[in-house]
Amino acid sequence: MRPSPTRRTVLTASAAGAAALAAAGPAEAAAQGHRPPVTAQPPSRELRSLLRELDAARIEAAVRRLVSFGTRHTLSAQDDPDRGIGAARDWLLAELRSCAAASGGRMTAELQSYVQEPASRIPTATKITNVLATLRGSVTPERVYVVSGHYDSRVTDVMNATSDAPGADDDASGVAVVLELARVMAKRRPASTIVFAAVAGEEQGLYGSTYLAQQLKAAGTDVQGMFTNDIVGSSTADDGTKDPYTIRLFAEGVPSSETPEQAAIRRSVGGENDSPSRQLARFVRDVADNDATGMQLRVVYRRDRYLRGGDHIPFLERAYPAARFTEPAEDFAHQHQDVRVDETGKQYGDLPEFCDFDFVERVARVNAAALWTLAQAPGTPRGAKIVTSSLTNSTRLVWTRGTEPDLAGYEIVWRETTAPEWTHVIPAGYVTAYEVDLSKDNVFFGVRAVNRAGNRSPVAFPAPQS
Repeated sequence: MRPSPTRRTVLTASAAGAAALAAAGPAEAAAQGHRPPVTAQPPSRELRSLLRELDAARIEAAVRRLVSFGTRHTLSAQDDPDRGIGAARDWLLAELRSCAAASGGRMTAELQSYVQEPASRIPTATKITNVLATLRGSVTPERVYVVSGHYDSRVTDVMNATSDAPGADDDASGVAVVLELARVMAKRRPASTIVFAAVAGEEQGLYGSTYLAQQLKAAGTDVQGMFTNDIVGSSTADDGTKDPYTIRLFAEGVPSSETPEQAAIRRSVGGENDSPSRQLARFVRDVADNDATGMQLRVVYRRDRYLRGGDHIPFLERAYPAARFTEPAEDFAHQHQDVRVDETGKQYGDLPEFCDFDFVERVARVNAAALWTLAQAPGTPRGAKIVTSSLTNSTRLVWTRGTEPDLAGYEIVWRETTAPEWTHVIPAGYVTAYEVDLSKDNVFFGVRAVNRAGNRSPVAFPAPQS
């Protein structure tokens, strides 16, 4: 009997394969069995130029500066200029304002604050402040994409607001990604709007991201994609296994916001693997799993890690497509730990010396490829339906034409119900209806938009139309 593979053998094989792919071109990658999906979009010259500007040294400097504030606990000092979450908040605002200064007026930076009344892990009324930069789109500014990291930190006791809580990996690394994206993109003109967010209160219960999602929903903001970067700083697992060319992306199946009526339709037609967040994750693989990023995307079919959660969840709960980036295998000695050395000489604590800043730069490339392409592509098609008014073994799809001025047309995608990725693409043209000589009973269909530059949108999964 063949022995079962261990976690080490699986991760070692994954790391070796990803490293080989990072060094290979598309032809070599295909020859090694890592074939891109048929929906893959090769990076444009503009995108490659953007990715080359991302800087590991700047990311490292940002992480070390955040660590220098001692603790960034949500309940720590807000008015000390050198220590505590208030000092970190003010530094982040200054950094984002510096990015905005290079944008020609397209980017603005601001604090978004509210007072959280006593609640779980919040013993007294506490001001919680998100630090935001908004880069307004030049063509479709009403369409919005959000990228975040959380700047608060903690030690073993989640209520300890005074001890040093460096929070280098969790989550200065994610905030550094956001800052670097803001710096590089501020000088460019995305078609749609991008919001760069450093949120607070994550360790106490997702308070800052919940407030941000609430405010966007209350304003009727059309958020078509949200990514949180949380624990993206290390490529080394707790057993020393290294996987520096893989990043996990967690994407839920059954939507957190699903109504009973929507659940009934899903059970009737399928679609457990076709939520908006799963389509967003497929899109990220389409545009960011390639030689331009040097990374392999491992999509995990879960909302988050097992029984855990992050800042994308408040967005999911408000029916926004969202997903979480996290390093390939965590080392829990360097998360949520008091800084100490035990009797064996083992160092505990979330310190910057345990981060891999070249890895974080590649994570930033994956984010940049996804966000920039989303912002330049048409929006996800609306009103996608499969017509069911009569019984037939062909499938007729309809959708609503988008309003983008550079819209060139649409494509139908389909796959077997057992396939994780779209396997076939059919050009449909500049139309709002198309019939395929395949039975809706046997395969899954989707619709995506294409603009004149060749950028494709995420796929819309159609609902039945009687």
